[in-house]
Amino acid sequence: MFEDIKNLSFEEALQELETIIRKMENGEVKLSDSVSLYERGIALKNHCEEVLKSAKLKIEKIQLKPMENGDTEFETVPFDVK
Repeated sequence: MFEDIKNLSFEEALQELETIIRKMENGEVKLSDSVSLYERGIALKNHCEEVLKSAKLKIEKIQLKPMENGDTEFETVPFDVK
């Protein structure tokens, strides 16, 4: 179901999700179409969350690491977002 969503970029999925929300909030959609649009919206939201989760896991920060001889060197560590 909604196989095309996995090929969308984050920005494309978010834009489509915003369009769906706007249409539903403004009453532009027939009740019979609302359910399928709602299901697509949920799939788009889940896709966006997965893309963000993946990006978060890839983010690293660079910090100085003290060495035994008193010098410092750079190292990368996972970026902890809280």
